[in-house]
Amino acid sequence: MPIQNFPSTLQPIIQQGFLEREFQQALRSKLAYRACADRVIIAAGIGETLTKTRAGLKPTVTSPMVPSLNTNLDNGLTPTTWGVEQYTISMNLYAATTDLNVVTEQVGIASQFLQNAYVNGEQAGRSLDELARNALFAAYLGGNTRVTATLSSAGPTISVDDIRGFQVCFVNGVQQSVTSTNPMVVTVGANTYSLISATADATNGSKAPNGVSGTLTFSGNVSVSDGTSGNSVIAASGASIVRPSQRGNTSQLLASDTLTMSCLLDAVAKLRLNAVPEIDGAYNCYLDPVSSRQLFADPDFKQLFQGATSANQVFRNGMTNDFLGLRFVPTTEAFVQSHPSLSGLMIRRPVICGRGALIEGDFAAIGSQDVAPADSIINVVDGIAMVTREAIDRLQQIIAQSWYWIGGFCAPSDTTTNPSTVPTATNAAYKRAVVVEHVG
Repeated sequence: MPIQNFPSTLQPIIQQGFLEREFQQALRSKLAYRACADRVIIAAGIGETLTKTRAGLKPTVTSPMVPSLNTNLDNGLTPTTWGVEQYTISMNLYAATTDLNVVTEQVGIASQFLQNAYVNGEQAGRSLDELARNALFAAYLGGNTRVTATLSSAGPTISVDDIRGFQVCFVNGVQQSVTSTNPMVVTVGANTYSLISATADATNGSKAPNGVSGTLTFSGNVSVSDGTSGNSVIAASGASIVRPSQRGNTSQLLASDTLTMSCLLDAVAKLRLNAVPEIDGAYNCYLDPVSSRQLFADPDFKQLFQGATSANQVFRNGMTNDFLGLRFVPTTEAFVQSHPSLSGLMIRRPVICGRGALIEGDFAAIGSQDVAPADSIINVVDGIAMVTREAIDRLQQIIAQSWYWIGGFCAPSDTTTNPSTVPTATNAAYKRAVVVEHVG
């Protein structure tokens, strides 16, 4: 069978002489983010979205009843109720496929069928991990951005790097678009303003991961001193972001602002202030190898383990576990971007997560064989359907190896947890994770 009959991508694996009959595997990404998601099943026949409702708490009562008011049928009491909030998981279909000619495959050096299955499985796992990462960071980078163009004179509209977190606000626990009737309190520079709309740019120029550049319009004029390029823009309900030296936004980070133990402990403190539950006894910290290397170089970190013996697993293994309330999880899927204003520097973003920071919704009908051909094979592995379709071409030679997943990820809000119910809580809408930004 002439080699030229094969696709050009397969020709290098077919040789006339001896060739080792085994494929060498490519380097693969180290996945992590999907593991922090609480998984729920989205039942069939209920539409494309699932809206879940979370019940809040009632404020504490610290004032005694006034005896003179303890009368009538209500005993002087006014009924109150607890609040609710809702979050929605939208389902989408994700899939990929590979064709295989089972006849011509026989002259290859090894089983292309098995290799296709391996590559498809790795692609599916990595795809879902990036979907989980994107949903997590979209929520926990939201409400934190910076001015990108200095106002020529005081005016109501400013240009910002990322409008995520400024487009909707929570009204009775339900997300509503920001409008003049549903305004949002936003700090621009040194002063607060009332936001009434957020508009995306026609051409996205954001330098944030998956960010959306645009304009923010307020009910009153923003001063030139506040609307100066590089100034921080922070929503009152924006997520907490920790940076070395208390930098206000990403563009203000300097080359010396590397990851330290102090940053991680600040992040843990913020989670504990909001009473965020741990994951099996510790918070998960997802970070890339450069971030972990900087942590080992931090003087406070080294001093903590000064004089440790060979029993110390931290330096023997090169990574910490369950340390100071943190479980370090290395990943190569972490967001890495160029510094927005300093050439040659990179911005890295470890994220510390508590239980419930992310929700994964898996469609219940994944892998359904009600309408599948009798000779097809469908296996569901970790919620992902791996499909092998029979040969339906005229020569009965070409099979299809595919995968698909139906579902979605979302970061649930915790607006009902506030200082009136948990005195140490912050006003952030999303409380169950904290991003740490640093240079590396």
